[in-house]
Amino acid sequence: MLAIEATRSSPRIVFHEDEETLEITGESYPENSFEFFGPVFSWLQAELPRRSGMKLRVHVSYMNSSSTKCMLDILDMFGERAAAGAEVSVQWLYEDGNERALELAEEFREDLDLPFEIRPIDPEPRDT
Repeated sequence: MLAIEATRSSPRIVFHEDEETLEITGESYPENSFEFFGPVFSWLQAELPRRSGMKLRVHVSYMNSSSTKCMLDILDMFGERAAAGAEVSVQWLYEDGNERALELAEEFREDLDLPFEIRPIDPEPRDT
């Protein structure tokens, strides 16, 4: 079981066993991204080989450069499992109109050879 609660500067990361989905949501700019994502890397190294499939669902509105590197490492792990025949996929959600988030998702998708869906969602309503 993997469940990391969000903080002001780090995303919520939860594995939904019933859906076989690893979900990463929020913003990601922790002081030390590699330390923050360390437990996720360890969990994936143990879990991905045991499973015939897994989905990664990402809805991150902002990532600093070191978080982007960590996300690339996670995506590479999924890519390796896909190359080994596992049914893995990525669903990347972004707020409609957030061009930076869309461009980041497109860059990640270019580097991978696995099902990678990029889907806009309505932005969160703002208090006026």
